[in-house]
Amino acid sequence: MINSHAQPHQAYDEFSLVLDPAAYEPLPEDWLIGITDVVSSTLAIKSGRYEDVNFAGASIIAALGNAWGSFDFPFVFRGDGAAFALPPHGIMAATSALRQVASFARSDLDLTLRIGLLTVREIRNSGRDVRVARYAASENATYAMFAGGGLKWAEQQIKSGRYLVKPGRYATKPDLTGLSCDWTPFPSQRGEILSLLVEPDDHTSPEVFAALAKRVLAVFDAPSHRSHPVPVDMAIPRDIAMLKGSGKRVDAKRWSEVAASSDFRKFDDGLRLTLDCTPEQIDRVEAILAPARARGEINFGLHRQSHALMTCLVPSGSPDSHLHFLDGMGGGYAKAAEMMEAGALGDVQHHVL
Repeated sequence: MINSHAQPHQAYDEFSLVLDPAAYEPLPEDWLIGITDVVSSTLAIKSGRYEDVNFAGASIIAALGNAWGSFDFPFVFRGDGAAFALPPHGIMAATSALRQVASFARSDLDLTLRIGLLTVREIRNSGRDVRVARYAASENATYAMFAGGGLKWAEQQIKSGRYLVKPGRYATKPDLTGLSCDWTPFPSQRGEILSLLVEPDDHTSPEVFAALAKRVLAVFDAPSHRSHPVPVDMAIPRDIAMLKGSGKRVDAKRWSEVAASSDFRKFDDGLRLTLDCTPEQIDRVEAILAPARARGEINFGLHRQSHALMTCLVPSGSPDSHLHFLDGMGGGYAKAAEMMEAGALGDVQHHVL
């Protein structure tokens, strides 16, 4: 994804390897970090607008890649928003794309998209960092992984009103070519679709967090297909792997490529997972995470739902490099983040008392 000399060239094909702090390389100080998120996303999801929220969340990735002429930059889809990094000469493209998708979300989706932009230098001045690694989910899909706490801090600042990009008065339509929500939602095959966020405390060492993350992944990696929410086996019920409105299923080869290229596991200043798993697996993971949170090592949030949702991006210049962004249909990452924020608030109140 990254072709700058300042970026890591190696792409790891084992997800456990991107849990190693040594896999990450720092971004240059003058690089830009962009953040988007849907305001009041949980309310929109509660009213059944989860597809609109995900589409708005992924829109900056499509708009910026199409405007930039390449998707060769680090980005991460977060369900109700996204984050990206771009070299300094991309400031006009980044600002324009951010304004375009905010205008599009408002006019076409009736959603408010918060947009912000700042530099890596400003993040480092706060004591955080932005480091990037590359994870090859398949031959055709490589995703950026982020570490250092910088994106989390930047999102907090933007939500508090700093580094906001002012909406353009006459923003043109964004070029969202290649972005679609063509698949029907995927029902769980193992019991529940789990959206899980796990973030380290500011004082937790990367090594301690990596060890904990590996324990969590080991619970989900035990069954075949590693709790993949997109069913890989084509011998599945007829209501899965269906294109919306057509009643048609895709051939096995194309479907296996779609499944392999999805982002159901990522590292974004912490673990961000969308998994198909059993209730017992979720209970086992909670039994690992709750004591770690009590020790002040991490915070976590999770949400259980019946279906997963996929938003797809097929770049027009390289259709083989298709990317598939996953979230839970019943609130997903937004609901998990809500639980995590409630947990953090509870910790603060506990310390105050």
